[in-house]
Amino acid sequence: MSKSHRGTGIRAMASHGRGKCPVCGNENIKVLYEKEIDGNKAMICKFCNANLKNKARKEAKNAAPAAEAPAAEAPAEA
Repeated sequence: MSKSHRGTGIRAMASHGRGKCPVCGNENIKVLYEKEIDGNKAMICKFCNANLKNKARKEAKNAAPAAEAPAAEAPAEA
């Protein structure tokens, strides 16, 4: 069977969701993900969306042990 509903969400968008990604600068790429960049909401491509998510995940992972370490080193007050 054919997939008649695939991509119906972007058919209504201008140029079928294609444009220039403000992060990487690629042109004629699908810009479907809305993210806040420098205080402004922008539509970005799939690759930049994944890159931003991975950076945020790595920063959260690195920040969590650093936040826990000072609490563990501080002496308990009686």
